[in-house]
Amino acid sequence: MSKQYLTAESVCAGHPDKLCDFIADSILDACLRKDRSSRVACEVMATGHKIIVAGEITCAKRVDIRFVVREALRDIGYNPYAFLIYVYVHKQSADIADGVDRALESRSGDTTQYSMLGAGDQGTVYGYATDETREYLPLPLVLAHGICKRVDSVRRDNVIKGIKPDGKAQVTIEYEDGKPKRVANIVVSVQHSADKDMNTLRSELISEVLHPVFKDFPFDGDTEILVNPSGRFVKGGPAADTGLTGRKLMVDTYGGLAAHGGGAFSGKDPTKVDRSGAYMARYIAKNLVWSGLAKRCEVALSYAIGKADPVAVSVNSFGTSEYSDERLCDAVKKVFCLRPAAIIDQLRLRSAIYADTAAYGHFNSVLFPWEGGTDRYKELRKAVAEHDD
Repeated sequence: MSKQYLTAESVCAGHPDKLCDFIADSILDACLRKDRSSRVACEVMATGHKIIVAGEITCAKRVDIRFVVREALRDIGYNPYAFLIYVYVHKQSADIADGVDRALESRSGDTTQYSMLGAGDQGTVYGYATDETREYLPLPLVLAHGICKRVDSVRRDNVIKGIKPDGKAQVTIEYEDGKPKRVANIVVSVQHSADKDMNTLRSELISEVLHPVFKDFPFDGDTEILVNPSGRFVKGGPAADTGLTGRKLMVDTYGGLAAHGGGAFSGKDPTKVDRSGAYMARYIAKNLVWSGLAKRCEVALSYAIGKADPVAVSVNSFGTSEYSDERLCDAVKKVFCLRPAAIIDQLRLRSAIYADTAAYGHFNSVLFPWEGGTDRYKELRKAVAEHDD
């Protein structure tokens, strides 16, 4: 019998880093509403009572960035007028724009579909899926997201009084022979008012948050539950801890339980393949698992800036498929067009609401176009069956 412990964390929407991600994606959404071809690479820093927005934005119409920032602060639960907002934005580099607008393939005479748009950056992106949860995500991550989402809900609805926007959670699951066996540890840290009694907070979080979240996979009497283990958590948000876009990459993806290429998502328009390519890789991995071709798999896509086709594609099924990884990879390349323009069209990335992805992970809602579809499984099965060994 093989035993291991796997841990994943999540953070609440009011965590300083997630606040920055939400602001950046709110700015992206505002640009895309004005101009669906907007190019956005937006970074946000929140420190003390200051919000700093910087980056490259090319949009056909003017966007009131300060207004967007204030609305985002209000949505999360912060006083928008308690912050000074600084904006340092300029247009995308003409050199980068030229390479993206006319891909290497197009410049070389390729006139086939989707040959015009090149990748907005280089790098490798990863998609992952596992059949251990209905979300096709690792169980510790699903539960950690569930805690944070529920904490935000009971705060907004005033079910638990005296708690504030900042918070985080972590869950450790004991596995036996690769299968989830029991909940070993739960950590919840929630910002609260100065007069909040800690025993009351613990009791309320267990009854109103943990029991509902863990109803399908209950914790037991031996589960260690730590509530605000550092003690008081009165001062939180950007006043206590500087926030920055792109610092919660594991929360955004697979909890550190799968590979990550290092590129952040929030504040980036879909021509940036570190976002759109990662969504596509996840979409492919989820279809492979849904189709029964693997119980767990990881898809890697590598791109060069200004080039439409990926320079490398690979599939790792971790030995959970009856077929070779090479055969699965060939099927993926046959079924899916992996050029950026094709990804944008197939996953409807010009019309996505990106601010909705900023909290609780980018792969944790079937409302996201890349999550709602497992519609390519028949094509994948056929491509694998017809593969010429």
